[in-house]
Amino acid sequence: MRKSNLLAVVVFECLLTAAITAAGGPPVEWDKTFGGSSYDFGFSVQQTSDGGYIITGATYSYGAGDGDVWLIKTDADGNDIWKKTFGGSYPDRGHSVQQTGDGGYIIAGITRSYGAGGFDVWLIKTDSDGNDIWDKTFGGSDWDWGYSVQQTSDGGYIIAGYTWSYGAGIADVWLIKTDADGNDIWKKTFGGSNDDVGYSVQQTSDGGYIIAGYTCSYGAGGDVWLVKTDADGNDIWKKTFGGSNDDVGYSVQQTSDGGYIIAGYTCSYGAGGEDVWLIKTDADGDEVWDKTFGGSNTDKGYSVQQTSDGGFIISGCHGKAPWLIKTDADGERIWDKTIGWSDAVIGHSVQQTSDGGYIIAGYTSGDVWLIKTEADCVNQPRSDLNGDCKVDFKDVAAMASEWMTCGRHPSMQCW
Repeated sequence: MRKSNLLAVVVFECLLTAAITAAGGPPVEWDKTFGGSSYDFGFSVQQTSDGGYIITGATYSYGAGDGDVWLIKTDADGNDIWKKTFGGSYPDRGHSVQQTGDGGYIIAGITRSYGAGGFDVWLIKTDSDGNDIWDKTFGGSDWDWGYSVQQTSDGGYIIAGYTWSYGAGIADVWLIKTDADGNDIWKKTFGGSNDDVGYSVQQTSDGGYIIAGYTCSYGAGGDVWLVKTDADGNDIWKKTFGGSNDDVGYSVQQTSDGGYIIAGYTCSYGAGGEDVWLIKTDADGDEVWDKTFGGSNTDKGYSVQQTSDGGFIISGCHGKAPWLIKTDADGERIWDKTIGWSDAVIGHSVQQTSDGGYIIAGYTSGDVWLIKTEADCVNQPRSDLNGDCKVDFKDVAAMASEWMTCGRHPSMQCW
């Protein structure tokens, strides 16, 4: 065989090998860590209008006391522009952040430094530079936590969490509606005699709200709980999903068909232990399908979003590694990807970015971790070896690298 023909065969086979390897999801474009000498956590991330990112979580390295709310603004490449801490001498942390219509930010979390006692829900409004404009606490003498916040169509805010101070049982789902200045308009509790918690809330297209969490008061015992309310917080329907073991819903989003997608974990179904659980419902909360992902490890889904192709992206953990799972519109897995090493604990929050990639916030080795992937190709060219959805000189470089590898290791199945 002539050398030129042999080279062509080698190149073709290496291209094929590399294309198959690239099928495990888009490569990491960059990752950044933020932290100090103590523990620091990232719980929520959102792309901002300038193409950068906003992260909230908690820092034990900086601030005034034993854990402060941490707000980090980065540019489009993940380089920090500024960092702000909020808190007092006791534990405080941010669980959810969103950019607001005025270019500033709204954070929901918890404070033990301020408020009525125990832990209180803490709502913090900042300007575009992260300076505190106002903050509000909500709670009683016991523990009250805020997990999720969204700006509503009237310019106010909706918060979901749980309360031990009010309601029917040990802990109840707590839904708080405020005006644009953070003053509460109404508060609602949902629950029975046992623990009931709301982890995620979103305003729905009809002006009402959808909440996901878990309930020990209803269902089969420790079930995913989906609660739909009207615009005034009155429940329209409630649905439980689960079996005889613990099942939790951490994230919910209304889908383009008017139904809902929930991500969390199940101990009742799947391969064993805790598995990621993805549940699709119709507009009335009735299950359309559900999927589990996982093995013998601890596998949990913390965040879900519908993607531009109609499918879904989930972030969570697979053992001790952040885990990304991409599905089609029917919940069938297209790819999954673990990122990091054994002490990288959790990918708490995921969002599809304007370039078609994904941004993930979590924590690793005691630091906030921000991970950006390259674009996720719907129809990836076969010769796109580096996963950037186009064929260019970078792919030639990747081809050359693969060819050199094949040449150095004749035992590889390159020809």
